[in-house]
Amino acid sequence: MVQEVDIEALAAARERGALVLDVREAFEFTAGHVPGSRWIPLGQLAGGLDGLPRTGPVLVICASGNRSRVGAELLTRAGFDAVSVSGGVAAWSLSGRDLAAGTA
Repeated sequence: MVQEVDIEALAAARERGALVLDVREAFEFTAGHVPGSRWIPLGQLAGGLDGLPRTGPVLVICASGNRSRVGAELLTRAGFDAVSVSGGVAAWSLSGRDLAAGTA
């Protein structure tokens, strides 16, 4: 089972320089994402592992937490220290935090 973290843990890890990986589709990422996050759609994640750092945690985020669990599980099986962000970008936005817009 994949570990999940809440938005507060995401914010703290992000401040420490952890990688935030957004696995949503392009139109979702462009509409609004956690500032500084990296984008690889879930369907392309297995082929994009070589471009990800193997040091430090990877916090996987999606719209609400379903796709991020799948992505975090894939990364964990590949040897990454990955966790899923519960509530996703929706929870980030609802917490009053800013979203960035535009392409990666």
